[in-house]
Amino acid sequence: MEVEYDDSGWQGRAKQQSSAEETHEDNPQKTIQECLEKFLTPDYIMEPGIFTQLKRYFQSGGSPEEVISMLSENYKAVAQMANLLAEWLILAGVKVTEVQAMVENHLKEMILKSFDPKKADTIFTEEGETPDWLTEMIDHYTWRSLIYRLAEEYPDCLMLNFTIKLISDAGFQSEITSISTAAQQIEVFSRVLKTSIVKFLNNPDDVHGAIQECARMVCHGQHTYVYSQVLIQVLSQEQKGGFNMKRLSQEIIKYALQNNQNVTPITMALNGSAVYPQACQALTSMLTRNTLNPADITVLFRNYSGSDPPPIDLIRNPQFLELLVDALFRSGVKINPEHKPKYIFLLAYASSVIDQPAKKRPMTERTLNKDELKSTIQAIEKAHAICNVDQGSTELIAELQTLYNCIKYPVVGVGVIRWIENVVMEPSYFKLSTDSCPTHLAVLDEVAGVHPTLQQQILFLLIRLFESKQDELEILVQLEMKKMILDRMVNLLTRGCVVPVLRYIKQCCAIEDTDISLIRYFVTEVLETITHPYSVEFVQLFLPMVENEEITGTMRGEGDNDPVSEFIVHCKAHFITV
Repeated sequence: MEVEYDDSGWQGRAKQQSSAEETHEDNPQKTIQECLEKFLTPDYIMEPGIFTQLKRYFQSGGSPEEVISMLSENYKAVAQMANLLAEWLILAGVKVTEVQAMVENHLKEMILKSFDPKKADTIFTEEGETPDWLTEMIDHYTWRSLIYRLAEEYPDCLMLNFTIKLISDAGFQSEITSISTAAQQIEVFSRVLKTSIVKFLNNPDDVHGAIQECARMVCHGQHTYVYSQVLIQVLSQEQKGGFNMKRLSQEIIKYALQNNQNVTPITMALNGSAVYPQACQALTSMLTRNTLNPADITVLFRNYSGSDPPPIDLIRNPQFLELLVDALFRSGVKINPEHKPKYIFLLAYASSVIDQPAKKRPMTERTLNKDELKSTIQAIEKAHAICNVDQGSTELIAELQTLYNCIKYPVVGVGVIRWIENVVMEPSYFKLSTDSCPTHLAVLDEVAGVHPTLQQQILFLLIRLFESKQDELEILVQLEMKKMILDRMVNLLTRGCVVPVLRYIKQCCAIEDTDISLIRYFVTEVLETITHPYSVEFVQLFLPMVENEEITGTMRGEGDNDPVSEFIVHCKAHFITV
């Protein structure tokens, strides 16, 4: 539920408080007693509301001598003692920054232990407006981080939610990493969502990480999901960059499904499928059950093979396409031969037909470009015939040329990756393979060269293989297998997938769970492959590995003529900071 915050709201509370106080003014003795109880608390003279209480006390006829006595007797000077101790520590030689951190951390611990959300809300009723100290407080990261932690623990505290809004208004929304905190208020969530989308658009080398971060936030709850997807749906209609937003929307749907969140009704409501009830019902049925069935496939086939097909976006649903690819390319899946052409037609139609609505004409007059539909159907049929047969590397060699021709179509590239993943992840695959590079992995090299957009998927598969347990193989055979996979990663690097590959190898170095000889092998292969000029990011990722004595110590010669020394000398000469 959205909560609105404005100064008038807090002033309204203050007015209610003041009216309640006025009723107490009718009973001066009661007012004096209330004030005296507060004056008896330790260090009350340091409280922000001291002047308000003194005014009430004197207006009710309180004795100045008594209040002076009470405030002075109960003055413990805790804050002043803390300042004095801090000064002593500085005089003793402790750095100012260390003393400041010591005091701040202790204060944070004390606040976290004793924070009372009800008392915090009364701050506004006493002040009547936003306190100046709160505005100053949010200028410092230490106290902003404290607010984030408290807001996560006490999501219903109005004072904290208001402070989160102040922090967001001040431009620090990128710091609000807690989704539950951001989701409390639409203004704050909108800013955080905007920051996340901008990060997705501006970080092409870390698209996967940006997508995961954005999807995690959007899928926090139904209200955040609906709001975000509607917003992204509107942005996807823009001519400039609209396809990026459509991709983001589809990735969010995929993330939601992976986390067992049923978003099908929302997806179908947003894509305008209600205008086509038959197609909508058939698609909804399969998406809800997360499985294909011939009856619904037949309904969709009949709709899309007709003279007036529904919009293509209906079947360009990531979940539906995943199910089609699985059905046609995953080993062991059996499809009724009578219905197989319908599966292939729908997958080819979704991946090759261009559906361009005419801007100034009715929807019925939209133009459909089906130039590539027939050839795509044929490519899927041929690739399916090869992938659906259980054959080893030797038998596959005879089909390579046909498969390579089919791989030119992106949808076949996706299907082939799915097929190879299913084959090579079998525990016995490498045990039975005798080739230095199994044919299936050689096919992956071809896909990586033809379709740069699929390189990230291939890298994920190679990482899974590299980290997989191959306990049935001898140690030396395991090392050779991992070297072969590193060769595939180097191939990806030469095809343009540079930063993701280097980041993964850097991660292997940091974790120190990878045999150092494998890292040395990778560095050697890369040095033999690359040449300058190098990008700053490449040098930042690769140079530390090359400079590591443990990795490249045995690769260096006496002079500077070896590849390791040449690379280091070049980087030192052309890059100031690395």
